[in-house]
Amino acid sequence: MTEFITIVEVGPRDGLQNEQQTLPASTKIEFIKRLAECGVPVVEAGSFVSPKWVPQMADTAEVLAGLDLGSTTRYPVLVPNLNGFERAQLAGASEISVFAAATETFSQRNTNCSIAESISRIEAVVQQAKAAGIRVRGYVSCVLGCPFEGAVESGAVSVLSEQLMQLGCDEISLGDTIGAGTPASANEMLKTVSEVVPIEKLAVHFHDTYGQALANILACLDAGVRIIDSSVSGLGGCPYANGATGNVASEDVVYMLHGLGLNTGIDLYALANTGDWISKQLQRQNNSKAGLAILSQQQVN
Repeated sequence: MTEFITIVEVGPRDGLQNEQQTLPASTKIEFIKRLAECGVPVVEAGSFVSPKWVPQMADTAEVLAGLDLGSTTRYPVLVPNLNGFERAQLAGASEISVFAAATETFSQRNTNCSIAESISRIEAVVQQAKAAGIRVRGYVSCVLGCPFEGAVESGAVSVLSEQLMQLGCDEISLGDTIGAGTPASANEMLKTVSEVVPIEKLAVHFHDTYGQALANILACLDAGVRIIDSSVSGLGGCPYANGATGNVASEDVVYMLHGLGLNTGIDLYALANTGDWISKQLQRQNNSKAGLAILSQQQVN
């Protein structure tokens, strides 16, 4: 039986929050529905952070209202604190994500608090979520490099990941926020973290700043990871990390995985067309090499 790899599509949240143009809720809803129709099993639908800091996500409640939250597709939303969690719960969210950073400086810049303070916030959110039967994913930022502190020790990532798991997170996504990782550093970091968190509960989240994202993913696949975050047409970046380019493109990841004989349940051609569609809505360049190649091939045929 072909091994299944879970793709977590982060374009509608992590992608759109860093785009200059703010799309209307109706377009976001159509975007997410198109992704679900491609067979993407998990689509990050938005976030309940302060509209003051991330205005692109101000309408997440409206977006959730336009989705079938009872479908087989999962629609997690990001929450920064209890206030965000309460808003997400009111909007009907059945899955949330929380986030922490592996370096003190990034934590202060991104969440205006120390790592220890962010853990306290997360603990309060996870307790409420678990009481309500809501699944929780934990994000760890800067696992391979920080824009302020440089290289990050795998041990620091391991300690933070273990804390999040002990708090009750069901899954931990390890994010190379500035795209500084290489296959060797990614593999070493993942092996270190997997000593304290079961590999089946770990996901990887790579940015392609140095063009290493696919190679890093392959190295992590070899180490046993089976959950991969990606963003259709390479949408996104990080508003708190200057120079960090977009997430690795979902089309490129799926093309590679299918080429390895792995199953994602995703229609790659439909995904490429969805990447083309959202790029046109944003009037931006499509940054997926596989997507552009597929679209060019379709035009020839």
